[in-house]
Amino acid sequence: MLKVEHLTKVYDDGTVGIEDVSFEVGADRFLAVIGLSGSGKSTLLRCINRLIEPTEGAILWDDVDITAAGQEELRRIRRRIGMVFQHFNLVSRSKVSTNVLAGRLGYANPALSLLNHFTEEDLDHGRRALERVGLEDKIGALASDLSGGQQQRVGIARALTQGPEMLLADEPVASLDPVLAHSIMTHLESINDDGVMVLCSLHFLDLVQQYSDRAIALYDGKLVFDGAPDEIDDAKFKEIYGKEAERVG
Repeated sequence: MLKVEHLTKVYDDGTVGIEDVSFEVGADRFLAVIGLSGSGKSTLLRCINRLIEPTEGAILWDDVDITAAGQEELRRIRRRIGMVFQHFNLVSRSKVSTNVLAGRLGYANPALSLLNHFTEEDLDHGRRALERVGLEDKIGALASDLSGGQQQRVGIARALTQGPEMLLADEPVASLDPVLAHSIMTHLESINDDGVMVLCSLHFLDLVQQYSDRAIALYDGKLVFDGAPDEIDDAKFKEIYGKEAERVG
């Protein structure tokens, strides 16, 4: 169980990223986080694994307070939290295998990992993760030689090598066309089916309704909806996306 309690992030310049956000997520749920650009979706997800430090509030995961964790405990917590990024966050001039094995850095000997020396167990995790996303034949390719959809699948494989219990996906399909978007979402759905909690920020309501079993919505950093995706009627849609917004599909 993930519990977010009265979470607030105010940046150094005074910008409020999120304000007094509270919700809970069960261990096997697929939660969509929706809202306009700048509504606080990325801030929320990055606060959960403390890539961004919250200003106030608490994040409790299985009764462990992530917000209070020291650096060593946080390192252990982050082993269990995979992250998928909108712009892939790959080292473009490195091989696919090297990018995928970055997901094992939380387990590897720091000195050996700097030299790209990994155990056979780590290498096996990497191979199996690439097989799962259908890229086992690209293991020796440079990340820069892959298409956008393939690069995002490498990003998913990198997260899978951690053996995550929670996966944070920060607008993972925003840079992709609709066909590739569904392909990526299917991989995330499969990971969730294996019992991994997925929190995924999305723009498009059709994807939310097809792949998630619950949604929360942010507007100007505040929580304005928490419920089943099919409960988002026209009035709620305009509250989330603005009065001028029109539903598509």
